Amino acid sequence: MKTVSFTQMKDGTKADYDLLAEAEKPYHALTTDRILAELRKQDEDTLSGYKITRMAHGLQAATRARREGADIDWIVGALLHDIGDGLAPQNHDRFSAEVIRPFVRDEVAWVVEHHGIFQSFYYGRHYGWDENARDEFKDHIHFQTCADFCERWDQSSFDPDFPTDDLESFEPLVREVFARKAYDPDVILEGVSNGLPAL
Repeated sequence: MKTVSFTQMKDGTKADYDLLAEAEKPYHALTTDRILAELRKQDEDTLSGYKITRMAHGLQAATRARREGADIDWIVGALLHDIGDGLAPQNHDRFSAEVIRPFVRDEVAWVVEHHGIFQSFYYGRHYGWDENARDEFKDHIHFQTCADFCERWDQSSFDPDFPTDDLESFEPLVREVFARKAYDPDVILEGVSNGLPAL
């Protein structure tokens, strides 16, 4: 396998960076496989105390989104909204948002990024936290969407008896989203807020 000539990036040549650009293509193509593997890992290495695993929680949220008629961005966003739990438990919401941000609408990425503080509305008082901390964002274009996401798909998705769709049923959607061109303005739609599907 060919490698670059440098040991410090500042010494790299155009040929070195052309080599890296080519080498990155197959690695980027496997992003979906790594994401699905991380999600499967959350079925085994999971937070204690809950009635279901983190993977089951993501599946349940995505199932709710799909059954309510959500589009592909929302379904994948719901599925992966806690993908960062294993590597970034203290800021999993931001971590998870960065995983999906290049490939979904800005609205979906913003909601995933902020769902942690919005979720504290349901339990913050039990820890002595400000349960209304989300009000910091009350004038933001996506405030209501994030509140709805948490109410309808996140806080309600811890039920071991809920008939949840399996991961294999979501895999084609994840592959489709992560096959998109990163940061495509026709996908990102910054500044657009459509909200969740009407009930």
